[in-house]
Amino acid sequence: MRSPDRRRLCAAVATGLALPLIGLHSAAWARETALPVPTSLPEAARAAAVKGEPLILLISLPGCPYCELVRRNYLLPGQRDAGWHTWQLNVNDRSARLIGFDERPTTAALQTDAWRAKFTPTVLFFGSRGQEVAERLVGISVPDFYGAYLDERLTTARKALVLRR
Repeated sequence: MRSPDRRRLCAAVATGLALPLIGLHSAAWARETALPVPTSLPEAARAAAVKGEPLILLISLPGCPYCELVRRNYLLPGQRDAGWHTWQLNVNDRSARLIGFDERPTTAALQTDAWRAKFTPTVLFFGSRGQEVAERLVGISVPDFYGAYLDERLTTARKALVLRR
C-alpha cells in the first residue's frame, strides 16, 4: 500500500472510531451548550441590527457532533465574548412555533426547508429585514480553518449591513 493511501486509511479508521465516542457525550453537551431558539426571527434580527450586528443562525440537528463542535468552539464563545447575536434552529423541529421574517407563523423545520438549509451544521447570516448578508457556512470539512471562514463571513455580513443603512 502506498503511503498516501495508508494515511487516508488511517484517517478514515481514526475518524470512524472517534465519532461514536463524541456521540456518547452529545446529549449532555447539547444541554450545556445549547444556543437560544428564537420565537420571532424579525425580533431577533432587529435586536442584532440595533447593535450593528447580523443575526447569526445555526441550523442544527440533535446529536450532531459537528453542530456541537461549531456551537461549543465558535458560536458560544462569540456570543459570550464578542456579543454576537447567535441562535439555533433544529432542522427537524416541527412543533415549536416560530414567527418567520414574513411575520407569519411557521416552525423551524418548515423555515429551514424554505431556506433550503437542510445540511447540518449550516450557519446563516441575516440583516434586519431577513435578507442573507453573507454566504452560508455549510458543514465543517476542515476544523483548522473554520474560525477563519466564520470571521470572513462575519466581516462580509457587517459590511453589507453598513452599506444598507
